[in-house]
Amino acid sequence: MTDGETGRVFRLAYVPGVTPAKWVNIWTERMPDVPVTLVAVPAAEVVGLLRNGGADAGFARLPVDRDGLSVIPLYVETTVVVVPKDHAVAAVDEVAIADLIDDEVFHPLDDTIEWTVRPGLPAFTRPATTADAVELVAAGTGILLVPQSLARLYHRRDLTYRPVLDAPQSQVALTWPTDATTDLVEDFIGVVRGRTVNSSRGRAPASPAEKPARRQAQKPAQNGSGRRAVPAGRKRKGYRSR
Repeated sequence: MTDGETGRVFRLAYVPGVTPAKWVNIWTERMPDVPVTLVAVPAAEVVGLLRNGGADAGFARLPVDRDGLSVIPLYVETTVVVVPKDHAVAAVDEVAIADLIDDEVFHPLDDTIEWTVRPGLPAFTRPATTADAVELVAAGTGILLVPQSLARLYHRRDLTYRPVLDAPQSQVALTWPTDATTDLVEDFIGVVRGRTVNSSRGRAPASPAEKPARRQAQKPAQNGSGRRAVPAGRKRKGYRSR
């Protein structure tokens, strides 16, 4: 950490369903003088927050408008269908989109799954958020398809979920403003990518002064005339003993 970073805070945004704890724990071990401030933000607002300087980096769900942003895709989530526990889907381990053809499916405004054709029948309303849609599912007015982490986040005892094998999937990515790629952002990228503290991409490389010394030590010894010295026990060519 440079002197200019003393007293700084790294601001990390994250959307619902993403759990940044494992990366934050590694950061805290490596950068104890730079605390992390976590900023929970709705999926539809994370890009605006980053562009307005409200966070240094953030975990978002793809796709996002990448204009001016750098993006590192991280992992893909299974898509599941959320249903009441007495729904027919609850009796099986997994389903296909074709199995939902007769169900009314909610499409919340904050949905981040890219659908070519949405499954099932359109529900009577478009909820503002996934959380609102879950409440409507619990009321028995339709079902919902979401990334598995959101099904876990909004879990209720009267609901269950099952994987939808052929549904599009949601991908989580780390993103930040390209023109604000600071040393701290680079450090966090290293944490997310699993680099070690001594990685060549880290900020504490070996001192350049050490390398020439190692190369010099590997050069063959020379005599005063500038010629290479002959190792002990080896005879010079042209001088055979008789």
